[in-house]
Formats: sequence, C-alpha cells, structure tokens
Amino acid sequence: MRVVKEVDFGMYLDGGVEGEILLPSRYVPKGLKVGDEISVFVYLDQDERPVATTLQPLAKVGDFAYLEVAWVNEYGAFLNWGLMKDLFCPFREQKKRMEKGQGHIVHVGIDEDSYRMVASAKVEHYLSREMPPYAHGDKVSLLVWQKTELGFKVIIDNEFAGLVYADQVFRPLTTGDRLNGYVDRVRPDGKIDVTIQPTGRRNTEEFSEVLLQYLKDNNGHCDLGDKSPAELISDRFKVSKKTFKKAVGDLYKRRLIELSDNGLTLLQK
Repeated sequence: MRVVKEVDFGMYLDGGVEGEILLPSRYVPKGLKVGDEISVFVYLDQDERPVATTLQPLAKVGDFAYLEVAWVNEYGAFLNWGLMKDLFCPFREQKKRMEKGQGHIVHVGIDEDSYRMVASAKVEHYLSREMPPYAHGDKVSLLVWQKTELGFKVIIDNEFAGLVYADQVFRPLTTGDRLNGYVDRVRPDGKIDVTIQPTGRRNTEEFSEVLLQYLKDNNGHCDLGDKSPAELISDRFKVSKKTFKKAVGDLYKRRLIELSDNGLTLLQK
C-alpha cells in the first residue's frame, strides 16, 4: 500500500475503496515517508476499524493452522495468531469447548454476518471434496491434524485431507507439526495415503547417501545390519527396516561397503 499521510500516531495508507487505513506508529519502519509503498496485513481492531500492521499473522483467510487459546469468555475462545487482537472462535465453531492454553487445528475464514475474521475448529467443512490432482511420489506440504488408531490425519497443501499410516511414522509427530510428505496413492474415493519419506527408488537413493555419510562420520562402521531389529533401525535412522535393507543393498552393489555379523563397514578407496 502507498503512504498518503503522516500523523503524530502513525501513517495513513491508501486502502482504495476502504479509504485511508492507519498504520500505527509502533509498526512504522524507520525512514518510511509519504509516497512510499509498504507491504502490510490489514484486519479489524477492537473498535471494528481497519488497521494495518507489518506483523505477519500465523494464518490468513483460507488457511488451516495450529493456534493456542489465549483466553475464553461467554461468547467463545480467542486464539493467539501473532497480532495484538486475538482471533475469535465462537462456541458454535468449536467441536468441544476450548480452554485457555490448549492448542487446536482451525480454519480461518470470514464470518458472513459480521464480515470479521473468525476461526473454526470444524475443519472438515473447509477441506476440498474435489478429486485430488496428485500422482504417486508427488511432494506435498503436511500439517499434522490429529492422531487416530490408523496413524495421523494430515492436511495436505492447505486443501486436502490425508492419512499417514502408523507403520510409516519413524519420527515423533504431534498435532500442529508442519513437514514435507510424499503421496503414496490417491484412492478411487479421493482419499489420500501419504508418507513422510520419499517413496520407491527415490527413497532408497536418498537414504543410501544418508547411510553412506553416517559411515564416514563414524569411523567407517555401523553396528546395525539387515538382520537388526526394526525398532533399532527406526530409532537411529527414522526409516523402516525395508528402506534400510534396500539402501544397504544399494551400497553393497556399488562396492562401497562390506557386510558382517558385526554390521556394516565402509570400504576404503
């Protein structure tokens, strides 16, 4: 936005059809002057007036995010989203009553009656029901939604629901974590299975290099082998035993390691 006026308590920006919008003094960068352009986030303050800030919220309209409850009153919960004014989540948009200090996955939208930004914990209502455009192996962004008996529900690319099966999880995951994942398959009904490791040959190649570097960093030896328990492999390398064995086979075929009952040894070249 363009700065159009300077006052004692800040600067006014050209808000187009919304008129002039105040950027309070505490957010005015040093050296900013009338005529300059500045990137800001605009929201309604406590008096329902549009105000600008240079702070970046933890979520914007259309986003899913993990936010913590700052306080609760008789109308709903108010979530910390990185700005001075907390984000309102009315009771009708809560799946269960929120309490101060709790964290929740919510969707940020516009209330149709008040035109204010609000949060909703009923995230299922805002996930796409279109057929996902993904293919096996596609890299995607994941937001961990909730743990289930099967594994972890995730939100994919801020749009689709997906599932990471428990036997594909080789690192601690908690609600609100953001990480990259890979599409395993899209089912005929549109449900998406994802993993947190690359799939197929790509996974083997990437972990082969990780294992090779581990050997170099540990005097050329690893005390785990293809007969080691899956739990030990998972604890150390955060991969499945299947992936570990494929990587060992890859390094062995490349004549980079030798195998023994004591584990793996890096061959000197």
